Amino acid sequence: MNTLSNIQSIYFVGIGGIGMSALARFAIKKNLAVFGYDKTQTALTATLEKEGADITFEDSVSSLPPKVKNNTSTLVVYTPAIPEENKILQWFIQQDYRVIKRAEFLGELTQDTLCLAVAGTHGKTTTSAILGHLLAYCDMPVTAFLGGITENYKSNFISKGTAITVVEADEFDRSFLTLKPDIACITSMDADHLDIYGDASALEASFLAFADLVHDKNKLLHKKGLPLQGQSVALEGPAAYQGKNIRIENGAYKFDFIAPEVTLRDVSFCLPGHHNLHNAVTALSMSILAGAPPHLLKEALSKFKGVARRFSYRIRRDDLVLIDDYAHHPTELDALYQGVSEMYPDDQKMIVFQPHLFSRTRDFIDGFAESLARFNQVFLLDIYPARETPIEGVNSSWLLEKIKKIAIDVDNISLVSKESLPEHLKKSSCRIKLLVGAGDIGAEVSQITKILEHEN
Repeated sequence: MNTLSNIQSIYFVGIGGIGMSALARFAIKKNLAVFGYDKTQTALTATLEKEGADITFEDSVSSLPPKVKNNTSTLVVYTPAIPEENKILQWFIQQDYRVIKRAEFLGELTQDTLCLAVAGTHGKTTTSAILGHLLAYCDMPVTAFLGGITENYKSNFISKGTAITVVEADEFDRSFLTLKPDIACITSMDADHLDIYGDASALEASFLAFADLVHDKNKLLHKKGLPLQGQSVALEGPAAYQGKNIRIENGAYKFDFIAPEVTLRDVSFCLPGHHNLHNAVTALSMSILAGAPPHLLKEALSKFKGVARRFSYRIRRDDLVLIDDYAHHPTELDALYQGVSEMYPDDQKMIVFQPHLFSRTRDFIDGFAESLARFNQVFLLDIYPARETPIEGVNSSWLLEKIKKIAIDVDNISLVSKESLPEHLKKSSCRIKLLVGAGDIGAEVSQITKILEHEN
């Protein structure tokens, strides 16, 4: 923890990000003065302010409080999502502050702990949230930094002690290579972030480098079939760690968990989708490797309520099911479709999808079209740009035409605005309705839920 020696305050540039806010909560718990900047006010920033953070939403040096204007007692942590030209960030750099990326800060915080790192292009947040919950439920001394809000803790930060840490190992800009994991998993290595990596082979090389950080390969878990050393994880197939005899009872999965020296029978897990079940088996496996008492894990998993915007039920009634999900890659859309089809095989399914990033839409346009064409009705929002500037010819209209070439009923596919969403959802005859994407569509969910709750 030398990184915090002589530090009295931390300034987080991009404090409202889901990963950054977990670190801010850690600093508040350490009784450090926490300050930060973000471009927009959100429910998350409002919560941080209530917890003690001093946040500005103006990118101006004049907005900096006097307490942070000391480059020996203030540490500056920033997220790569912040533009390089950010005035506050540039001022700290010019004034010779110690300025480090979020991933580097996370690596330093965890280096003297038993570090459990969850990597993969899909499944990081759900797996790490389940893992953090399992260890906390077993009363183990764990701190978990999560990329989503867990329903059990209503937070992206779990604090039950400091000997063990659970972290998401983010492949974006190779951030996970700053970690020193003792136990790790890789849930998937599908091509993504090609704006950073260039091609799939470079992304795979980065995951291989991450895997090399785990010295004991018995403590490196990976989805069966990935080209990695270590221990495999699978559903209904030969692997070192398995979920077997899978069935659905009372709307939840029941399965047997088989590990090298542990067997748990009739384990319950309530999140739909085989991808989520695989995440649960992976989290159980890491918990065993971390020394969790097996006799408590079965009960602990049955109590896991989920992660906000990961197959989150907003409405469940006889005439309407509304689900909110973060999926933003074709593989994630396919997993979402599998889960909802398994739970509701006989119902019509409508999806509202907001593409995330121009580059990701361009790189996976055909995959997105094939995934979305499986739904009975598709509403497309404009692309959410996040950190990017527009790319000529890459837009939701292009994706729309791609879907229409595949879909059976092209009249059920259209472009819509966020403002018109409630009306379109009310008019849709589909019983199952999904709001999907990693952009600001999440901000629309509460309003749409309220409107549809009054529709009978």
